[in-house]
Amino acid sequence: MTEVKRLNVDMDEMDVEHQSNEFAELFSASLKEQKDRPERDKIWEGTVVRVDPDTVLVDVGRKSEGTVPINEFKDAEGNITVQVGDKIKVMSTRDGGNRLSKRRADQMAAWETINEAGGEGAIVEGVIAAKTNGGFTVAIGGVNAFLPASQVDIRPSGNGDAYIGLSSKFKVISLNQKRGNIVLSRRSLLEEERAESRKVTMEKLEEGQVMQGVVKNLTEYGAFVDLGGVDGLLHVTDISWGRVSKPADVLTPGQEVTVKVLKFDREKGKVSVGIKQTLPDPWQDLAARYPVGTRISGRVVSLMEYGAFVELEAGIEGLVHVSEMSWTKRVRKAADMLSVGDQVDVVVLGVDLQNRKISLGLKQVSDNPWQSIAERYTVGTTLEGQIKNMTDFGMFIGIEDGIDGLVHVSDISWTKRIKHPGDVYAKGDLVQAVVLKVDPQNERVSLGIKQLTPDPWSLVPQKYAPGTRLTGKVASTTDFGVFVEIEEGIEGLIHVSELSREKVPSAKDFAQVGDSIEAVVLSADPKERRISLSVKGLQAAAEKAEFESYLGSQGEATSNLGDLLKSRMGKA
Repeated sequence: MTEVKRLNVDMDEMDVEHQSNEFAELFSASLKEQKDRPERDKIWEGTVVRVDPDTVLVDVGRKSEGTVPINEFKDAEGNITVQVGDKIKVMSTRDGGNRLSKRRADQMAAWETINEAGGEGAIVEGVIAAKTNGGFTVAIGGVNAFLPASQVDIRPSGNGDAYIGLSSKFKVISLNQKRGNIVLSRRSLLEEERAESRKVTMEKLEEGQVMQGVVKNLTEYGAFVDLGGVDGLLHVTDISWGRVSKPADVLTPGQEVTVKVLKFDREKGKVSVGIKQTLPDPWQDLAARYPVGTRISGRVVSLMEYGAFVELEAGIEGLVHVSEMSWTKRVRKAADMLSVGDQVDVVVLGVDLQNRKISLGLKQVSDNPWQSIAERYTVGTTLEGQIKNMTDFGMFIGIEDGIDGLVHVSDISWTKRIKHPGDVYAKGDLVQAVVLKVDPQNERVSLGIKQLTPDPWSLVPQKYAPGTRLTGKVASTTDFGVFVEIEEGIEGLIHVSELSREKVPSAKDFAQVGDSIEAVVLSADPKERRISLSVKGLQAAAEKAEFESYLGSQGEATSNLGDLLKSRMGKA
């Protein structure tokens, strides 16, 4: 029994010794592993030995390699930016083990760079990576800093996207490494550079000087040009010898331009510059290059109600007035004939060098149809045309393309009193007319419709001689007489004094419109288109006729008695 107990004790001692040896081995292995593991917060330089789908294996010079998440090697588009053999810097992560981080190494290196540069107030280089709320994110190595929108430029552009990807220097204006906050300013550096550049520029700036500049921004009235820390005003009228509607049509921000200093107020620091003044004035020998009558091709650059501006060459534009666009058409606005960009042939009508104006003609390129119209349409020619338009004073009849003739309202009818052409015709009617007059100089043709038939008044003296008895209808009455229609379109007047032998107070009481009335012609004047009638004269004529008839019968009786007496005396 005692031997059994001693055996058990020996066995227990052996187990303890075995466990002790095993713990020692484990402890020794742990120390060795810690020795092989990279130190935390220390930057190591390693070599990429393998790139897997999820991790990158990096050899940092220890027994075992470390792993870095593949995401730390992807750019904004998701492309992997590392390959086997690349030398990179990494740090161990807080998780310990063989897990490494390139991102932490980059951040630590960036903070070291900022601190070495001086912390707040330091000048660092970075790239504006993206827009964020209130400003931009700037990548400084592995650290993202904040750039307020107001600090991106001296005059920040309204288009924030224009700054994305810009590599520049920045000034650190606020720094908190514990929180990882960095605030930058690009504007402060630009202002310092501008102030230094302005000082140098102001010292050498003079009126008449030709220099290079950069367009900073555009306005409706011109542009501001950076001359090297000094802004020069470039007015729209000084951009080109030609007409510029908007500065944006010919200039863009950032464009390099050559300008001439026109005015310089050193005390106020104001500068006016011009681009066109650096180029020859095209108007100097214009009269010699474009004498009156010259035919030239140009491009329509703008349209106004009153005409079109045609560019003959760079800086030279002429005006084609609407009245000079067509020989035959009545052009109300230039857009009815031309469009911007049209290439047209024009003729120089006049040159005003003092006011820098050129008058051009479009219609003068072709023959004037009015010059031969008198030969084609002689007076008395009968023609047929469509009524194009009507007015109170007459109507226009189309003679040929673009040429109309006027029929005055008084030349529509010989006899009818027509107040408006629309009382007789309608627009679009096809009518015949006679050419009465052709005036090529004033581009007018006078036509007549009534002249197609003889004037009925020309026959009045033969048809209605004084003493002619006639019957007509009362057309109208007035206080002074009664108008009687003798035939269609021809009326005669019975004056109140010729209505009756007795006094008639008012002709209106004598007859009613439409009454049939008989009268005698007193006189007829075809020139004045007047016929005088008389009812009283008709009564007198009737009495005279009766008296003459009576006298005639008495004379016949006397004659018969005389013949009887003579006969009887002869028989005796």
